[in-house]
Amino acid sequence: MGNTDSMMVQKRMARFRPEEWSMIDGVFDRLQGGSGASGNAGAVKTLKLEMLQSSMGDLASDSMLKRIYQCMCSIDLGNTGQPGAASGAVREQLIVFLADTLRGTAEERAPLVMVMSHNAVGVPDVVPCEQVASFLQDLISAVVQILIRRGRLQGWKPEHMGDTSMGVKLLAEQMCSELRPSDQGSCDVSCLEDWIFRVFQVSLYLEILVAEGLNVSLNSWTAPRLLPPCKDTHWKDLKCLLDIPTLMFLAPQLPDSYSAPWRLVFSTHLHGESFTKMVSGLMHHGPTVLLIKDTKGHVFGGFASQAWEMKPQFQGEGRNRFHLICSSTCQHGPLLLIQERS
Repeated sequence: MGNTDSMMVQKRMARFRPEEWSMIDGVFDRLQGGSGASGNAGAVKTLKLEMLQSSMGDLASDSMLKRIYQCMCSIDLGNTGQPGAASGAVREQLIVFLADTLRGTAEERAPLVMVMSHNAVGVPDVVPCEQVASFLQDLISAVVQILIRRGRLQGWKPEHMGDTSMGVKLLAEQMCSELRPSDQGSCDVSCLEDWIFRVFQVSLYLEILVAEGLNVSLNSWTAPRLLPPCKDTHWKDLKCLLDIPTLMFLAPQLPDSYSAPWRLVFSTHLHGESFTKMVSGLMHHGPTVLLIKDTKGHVFGGFASQAWEMKPQFQGEGRNRFHLICSSTCQHGPLLLIQERS
């Protein structure tokens, strides 16, 4: 496995299957080769920021790449002679980083998130919630880029959808709302560990960024499907009220029974503003998401867990009531878009 003789590194490598060891150990050499780096053959090889930029620059922002680089360089191997951030990250630091992001526990990932959230070099004792939110925005933006560039949009068309940058900000705010900071509004490692344990998207998005961005092809890892499939939608004539990050939030809320593709059944832009036509379009389509955009640009809606029917009284069970789309209990079946005319 090359220069990976420390006990710490050997324990990390044990998390991977034997057939994956060469892949993990080879990431360092591949990143160095991809940058065209050369130097003194006798010198300790290190991973530089520009090497990450060469490999991941089309997927993550410069600020996200700097966060990853500083995180790698901050990993303590117990060697007093290990290089600092100015010198670069050594092979062992990269291996520990890969093991903890791809196979680590919340306890092991929390210090990494702490450093990546920190706005300065070094390992902080606490970070403000605002810095955690900024880290999340960079992370979510990178995941969105991966979905787009790797062709994993499941039929969605970002150019016909809502503002991605606003969606990134709102999703980051929603995830940060689950933090339990101190009275001073700061988070220590234990706070981040609790948060990562409860909000699974943090680890999931980090795994996607590292595995996809560094092209770590593990046999035991499959890229998760973050978006529900979208079918039978006339995108040429439509502007969707949702954005990619919002879909990334909604999809995990789905029970397996509501994992069918989303389909457009009614839109005022395509079908007019007839209430009768809307009702006829809703009938017999099963669970439905209703989205509405008002004249001030606010988008809201809800989820009906049963098919719409014309009856003289209300219908549905207590557990199948209409849920607000902004709640954390949203699910969906076929897609319904209601939008104002432009």
